[in-house]
Amino acid sequence: MNTKKFFTNPYGVAVSAVVCTALWGSAFPVIKRSYEALDIRSDETAELLWFAGLRFLLAAILILIFASLMRSKVGLRRSALPSLLKIGVFQTFLQYVLFYIGLSLSTGMQGAVISGTTSFFQMLFAHFLYADDKLNVRKAAGLLVGFAGVVAVNLTQGAFELRFGAGELCLLLAMAAAGLGNLFARDGSASMPVAYLTGYQMLFGAIGLLAAGATTAGGWPRFDFTLASAGMLAYLAFLSAAGFVLWNTIMKYNRVGNVSMYLFLIPVFGVLLSALLLGEALHRYILLGLVLVAAGIVVVNRKKEAPNTEEAVG
Repeated sequence: MNTKKFFTNPYGVAVSAVVCTALWGSAFPVIKRSYEALDIRSDETAELLWFAGLRFLLAAILILIFASLMRSKVGLRRSALPSLLKIGVFQTFLQYVLFYIGLSLSTGMQGAVISGTTSFFQMLFAHFLYADDKLNVRKAAGLLVGFAGVVAVNLTQGAFELRFGAGELCLLLAMAAAGLGNLFARDGSASMPVAYLTGYQMLFGAIGLLAAGATTAGGWPRFDFTLASAGMLAYLAFLSAAGFVLWNTIMKYNRVGNVSMYLFLIPVFGVLLSALLLGEALHRYILLGLVLVAAGIVVVNRKKEAPNTEEAVG
């Protein structure tokens, strides 16, 4: 099969994007289940970081083995090292230090909906980093709608009370790190193959996570893995490897604006699967937040209908 032909076909893009976002959405309840299976508590920072490091170390190994089997060159090039380290710091290390801690302090549904803000952070950073990708009125409106969804999902059930604590703040900062890391990865993919870039940035990020976990604990944390918890770790590694490679390949062959709208499916799948696997209630504020986040992402990615109809912001 011709890879480019498949990933430029509208049906190929749709199927690939749905599979990718379903994988990412499933991470929220599986991580929460993993915490329960391994008895990792929200205040056990070292164990949280160590578990994240194991996940991405396995994912990096899977990607590099796959690339090698596809006869791609996987030897580390010194010239690529600075770019890979920078991407690894933001896209894996910082994102998942904040994400794992944040998710341990919030619900799977809240994590899923807040994850929808990644595209908003990408657009904010792109406004300052790229001269040809400025915010405009339509994008700004979408950003406001999306962040209204983040506020809505943190309203407690049955009362109009804002609930925004350390967990939700960590999740938002994680999405900011992800947005910036995605832009760095986009730049890096111009000179490196997708699997090579993804595998090594995950490897460096994983090493950072493992080192941080060991330093925090004063030694190497240990887990008593069962067949179930080991299976969940293996699944999380697989979804990271498959999801990032698949999404980066979609991005490689398509315009960003044509495929970014599919990202709204991540919180959709995350919320639904959290309800199914964790038994979390779908109260009205969660649903309102989900609708607003999805609407915001659709608005910012909607094609401009006519030239010169939008004014730049800033």
